[in-house]
Amino acid sequence: MSGRNGKFGGDDPFEIVKGWLAEAEASEPNDPNAVALSTVDSDGLPNVRMVLLKEVEADAFVFYTNYESQKAQELDQAGKAAFVMHWKSLRRQIRVRGLISREDGPKADAYYASRGLQSRLGAWASRQSRPLKSRSALIAEVAKVTATKGINPPRPPFWGGYRLAPLEIEFWADGDHRLHDRFQWRRGSPDAAWEIERLNP
Repeated sequence: MSGRNGKFGGDDPFEIVKGWLAEAEASEPNDPNAVALSTVDSDGLPNVRMVLLKEVEADAFVFYTNYESQKAQELDQAGKAAFVMHWKSLRRQIRVRGLISREDGPKADAYYASRGLQSRLGAWASRQSRPLKSRSALIAEVAKVTATKGINPPRPPFWGGYRLAPLEIEFWADGDHRLHDRFQWRRGSPDAAWEIERLNP
């Protein structure tokens, strides 16, 4: 499989994602690992927001957030999510749909510890998705957390990762005259074999 904007070939879609992401890191000026994460609430109303993809594992995609946020509540309730990565400069996108589980162990601890101190303190201070009286109130909360947690704060119990195990991954590359290249990888469960087919643009 190949397209005018790069190779689709290979037996492992996660390796293709890593390859495309590496190319994006060289051309995208800001956050080449940004994804638009889609969830649904308890009424089935869709929701979407940008998050940063932090790891491409051998069989899943990992990102981190506040477990008390609206997105986390929707992820926990549905157990499913989707995201799209789009790189305008490369004229490519990747669409993913699959099953959600928490990453709440040593990997989450390690990633939290790798963040800058202000980001770690901010995770403690922010009551994500809930009303905020003012920015100064948030800054005051950061100062309060700094005084109580010090310069090496532990990971908050309400903050950690999510792992999306895909059932579908679609690679899209721009083609001449709107004749784009689209390949979809699909499987019935995370441990099933992939089926691959080309789609009409």
